[in-house]
Amino acid sequence: MKIAKLLSEAAIALSLTLPLTLTTPAPAVDVGIGAIPEVAFRKAVVDGVEIAYREAGDPARPTMLLLHGFPTSSHMFRNLIPALAGRYHVIAPDYPGYGASAMPAVGEFDYSFANIARLMTALLDQKGVGRYAAYVMDYGAPLGYRMFAENPERVTGFVIQNGNAYAEGLREFWDPIKAYWADASKANGDALRAFLTLDATKWQFTHGTRNPDAISPDNYWHVQYLLDRPGNQEIQLALFLDYGTNLAEYPKWQALFREHQPPALLMWGTGDPIFPAEGAHPYKRDLTDLEFHLLDTGHFALEEDGALIAKRMLAFLDRIHD
Repeated sequence: MKIAKLLSEAAIALSLTLPLTLTTPAPAVDVGIGAIPEVAFRKAVVDGVEIAYREAGDPARPTMLLLHGFPTSSHMFRNLIPALAGRYHVIAPDYPGYGASAMPAVGEFDYSFANIARLMTALLDQKGVGRYAAYVMDYGAPLGYRMFAENPERVTGFVIQNGNAYAEGLREFWDPIKAYWADASKANGDALRAFLTLDATKWQFTHGTRNPDAISPDNYWHVQYLLDRPGNQEIQLALFLDYGTNLAEYPKWQALFREHQPPALLMWGTGDPIFPAEGAHPYKRDLTDLEFHLLDTGHFALEEDGALIAKRMLAFLDRIHD
């Protein structure tokens, strides 16, 4: 009996480590402290590209779309998803070249923010999602705002976390990237490869945090493994270069904020030199329904302030979907 019990427990543990492809929402698991929603790991082929995504919650409920930043994936939302899924339908995709999604070579796929935003919208269409709120962080901000610009009525609100839409937010950190925008030479591109090393990845997760020792190294170890795949650095350089196209869209997005006034919850890590707080304050100019919070943490604010962010998000989402 002991052997059978051990084998059963081992099978359950193994199943929790493997990707899941489920056709119906997974039931909640009651472990004696309340129901914890299960998260399904799914894949969909969108315009010929395999997109991996995490999904949880009842699809009949309002949808929360979580758009990750560089250089991570939906993994950054691993703890937030179950916290939201008891009351909301949650989808967190991996972009092409990130996480568990396909990684076509640069010559075989258009690694641009416009194209990836189009794929994210196509994924929602394929899932039958009409309206949604969006969590936008880092790269997720220009993707989410491009999606908003295509169809503002679909977006019920924004949760903004270290995601830029104003020129004031691009400070000294961006100087070598701006040089690449001005001259896409091999030398300028190669100078940016330092951002793709383990030291740089660890720095992104730990710099500006209150307690760097509390940031799990699992974050930067697994991210670096993905960055080190053959061909992935070329993908990152393509997106570094294309990020410059977002700046021309800033005035358009700001005008759409003023026109449509999507409700927004802003929670911004002030220790982030990539997207410093100078990029947070300008949102006040254009959004009237804005809950504004500066957090004493770094770039990946969920790592230190995930519980606080989840609590504020649930209150915000309950309000805008009341």
